[in-house]
Amino acid sequence: MKKVGSTRGLGARYGSTVRKRYVKVITELKKPHRCPQCGFVKVHRVSVGVWQCNKCNYTYAGGAYTPVTKLGVIAKRSAKSAVDEVAKAPVPVVETAKIEEVE
Repeated sequence: MKKVGSTRGLGARYGSTVRKRYVKVITELKKPHRCPQCGFVKVHRVSVGVWQCNKCNYTYAGGAYTPVTKLGVIAKRSAKSAVDEVAKAPVPVVETAKIEEVE
């Protein structure tokens, strides 16, 4: 019996490069992923870019075929550093002028 991978329905069509890319994407999609909330390997894709943990029902946005993308990691890192910079910045003290009552 012939062994067939995830390109089983494509046959000899579409070219080898496209079939190899397809295999790479589908294997990444189907492999088990870890939940960022509870840590269990129970995450599955609900729809394109939406991922959900079967254990804790934590739903979050990710990539189309992977729950975490390189660009998402970079964006999260830069957002965190921006928040840290705002927290470290000294708060200017503004003196309020006293209004004296005129008799």
